[in-house]
Amino acid sequence: MQNDDASNRRDFLKSTTGVVGGALAAGFPAIISAQSVTNAIKVGLVGCGGRGTGAAAQALTADDYNELIAVADVDQGQVDRALEELRTTDNGKLKNRVKVASDKQFLGLDAYQKVIDSGIDVILLATPPGFRPTHLAAAIAGGKHVFCEKPIATDAPGVRQVLETVNVAKSKNLSLVAGFCWRYNEIIQATFEQIHQGAIGRIVAYYATYYTSPVKPMPPESTRPAGMSDTEWQIRNWYNFSWLCGDSIVEQAVHSADKIAWAFKDQPPISCVAVGGRQIPAQGGNIYDHFEVNYLYPGEVRAFLASRQMDGIYNENADYIMGTDGVATIGRGKAPRITGKNPWTWTGGPVQDMYQREHDALFASIRKAKPINDGERMATSTLLAMMGRMAAYTGEQIAWEQALNSQEKLGPDKVDWNAPLAVAPRPRPGVTKFI
Repeated sequence: MQNDDASNRRDFLKSTTGVVGGALAAGFPAIISAQSVTNAIKVGLVGCGGRGTGAAAQALTADDYNELIAVADVDQGQVDRALEELRTTDNGKLKNRVKVASDKQFLGLDAYQKVIDSGIDVILLATPPGFRPTHLAAAIAGGKHVFCEKPIATDAPGVRQVLETVNVAKSKNLSLVAGFCWRYNEIIQATFEQIHQGAIGRIVAYYATYYTSPVKPMPPESTRPAGMSDTEWQIRNWYNFSWLCGDSIVEQAVHSADKIAWAFKDQPPISCVAVGGRQIPAQGGNIYDHFEVNYLYPGEVRAFLASRQMDGIYNENADYIMGTDGVATIGRGKAPRITGKNPWTWTGGPVQDMYQREHDALFASIRKAKPINDGERMATSTLLAMMGRMAAYTGEQIAWEQALNSQEKLGPDKVDWNAPLAVAPRPRPGVTKFI
């Protein structure tokens, strides 16, 4: 049940629309000179790592009267580092709006709920994605506007839970902005607008690369502190365990999957096949370090997603979109370009940081009482990467409906910080079965 104070704050924020509308119409970020600090939008952060700290800085920058009042993590050291960084960002520009008292610094696996109940208006969800469906459902149930980092789940049951939550958010007129940052990049927006207007004709193939170095290599078991539980060890090294990260294709290369989905106007493929595996041995963990997925779309159109995370090799993050009248290229050169019948390249002026624009859009939508809901497309993009993982893990051809209705649940039903937790064996195509 929502408390009266929270309900009154939401009603008050809606009532300020007429006062601030003119300022918002001038563009982002929202500078609201008519507001006083008593009208601040109160923000909470769940997950105080690098991405969460960055999201908090962007949230505070997005509106002159935002305040960070509550944070959650499993590690006090992470909380301390995040708050110190925020207070010193840009020569202390945000310091006076970081108002997180010691009793609003929550620790533990249930700390997200304490942030939700702390009197906030907006919550930033930046924990490992294995927790995201639960955290998102609780935030929307609590009547909070949400910034939700990508991906939105690590398995199909999580995706289905998120889709249910998305509908609840719509019914409550709550904003839900996803961390698929390329959707808020002005240059990429302009590129896909050209594509959708027919600049390259009918799309016949899409090739995306996501070749990078490892993100968070798994430390040797010998470095594990004495007495640390399996659960804590895995959460502290979350990127190396599929139940927490979804594997590299879902946690990282999902950005490329999102651009593929965007090109096809978020309509799902028919099916996919894939290969993948672990080329560089790792101690512990169960994720792959490379994938290659072949998606089949209606009309015999193909999309290919290649991802790899290894040290000392060729890196590239690019998109090659081939049409009957030309080719659009993103990520090779200073700006996207179209060659062929209708040549084009970006010639606009300075471009705002896409991570910042996500938050500018979120907080402007709150001030204007015009909710944004990225929920359905963030679920589509996450599942697009996920079905590629399913195909690679099993060696089977996976249809979209199969992926959406998969019953495989990667994580434990209940996460106990102190409990033993066996690591699922690394999948083997032809042995691992689709569930």
